[in-house]
Amino acid sequence: MATTIKMFNPQTGIEKTGLYGFSWTTFFFGGFPALFRGDIMTGVLVILGCIFSCGLFALIWAFFYNKKYTLDLVEKGYEFKGTPEENERARKALGIVEPNAPRRF
Repeated sequence: MATTIKMFNPQTGIEKTGLYGFSWTTFFFGGFPALFRGDIMTGVLVILGCIFSCGLFALIWAFFYNKKYTLDLVEKGYEFKGTPEENERARKALGIVEPNAPRRF
């Protein structure tokens, strides 16, 4: 089940919803959720992958797509806008390390 996290781009003022966890929509609808989110290249590649693998690719891709989408948002300048606890959970799930965070050994 996917978990949502609010995200905000301070440069553009646009808010989006980031996700992490299993993508049921990708599992059932292949690349169409990516297309609806504006991720055209990924959507087309997943649709082609589903066609050539008789849908098996959607099952595999469903485990990775939400993380990929949210990390792409972070690369575009989006920041987490949830509570501190939600933000920390999202960072952990996505493998994001804060640049100024003290290292723990």
